Amino acid sequence: MHLSPLGDRALLIHLGTIIDESTRRLVRAACTRLEARPVPGMIELVPAFTSVAVYYEPLHVPENSEAGTGGSPYARFAALVTAALDQLAEESVPAARTLDIPVCYGGDLGPDLDEVARVHDLAAEEVVRIHTSGDYLVYMLGFAPGFAYLGGLSPRIATPRRPQPRTMVPAGSVGIGGDQTGAYPLASPGGWQIIGRTPLILFDAARTPAALLAAGDRVIFRAISPSEFRSASAG
Repeated sequence: MHLSPLGDRALLIHLGTIIDESTRRLVRAACTRLEARPVPGMIELVPAFTSVAVYYEPLHVPENSEAGTGGSPYARFAALVTAALDQLAEESVPAARTLDIPVCYGGDLGPDLDEVARVHDLAAEEVVRIHTSGDYLVYMLGFAPGFAYLGGLSPRIATPRRPQPRTMVPAGSVGIGGDQTGAYPLASPGGWQIIGRTPLILFDAARTPAALLAAGDRVIFRAISPSEFRSASAG
């Protein structure tokens, strides 16, 4: 673990260089530790694939503390964070949630399903079977509010992003981008291969928490019919 400044109001906790399960557990352990033992001045934690960004208010970082005395706000804050994460271990990670996400695949809701099947010389039904058989891990949120980057996609259906991104992808669209999969929480531009859509509301600013998914969650996709999709969307 090492720390580095991120502008004048944040620092990065570097926990590895490889995107894997071990590094992911350390990222989650660091967030769990800092949430349980907030450092004075801390505002927000933003976990990523191999690091955690910690935003803070420099004026609220104590001048004197057991972790450090004097120096810049960053130096004092970094000392406090280092002390809070002393002897950090993967074992401190709490049990993960598992969320079931229903998806209607293909047709107008999944316009790229046939292209993904063609690239891999598979039937569209086989792409759906492989996608729904995966056990996916939320590594981080990014790109748009509530957009979860999911690891665990089978290499049999890993597909490059579209050469020309769409100017608008509907909310709930489930796609493949390289060796990752995910669902668009909001209508936005995007270049992932869209293979289906979920009726679930993945992000709602009026809800607490606003994002349905969080880093460390497990996700299972479940195929539903167009009529089930319409019924769920209407409800």
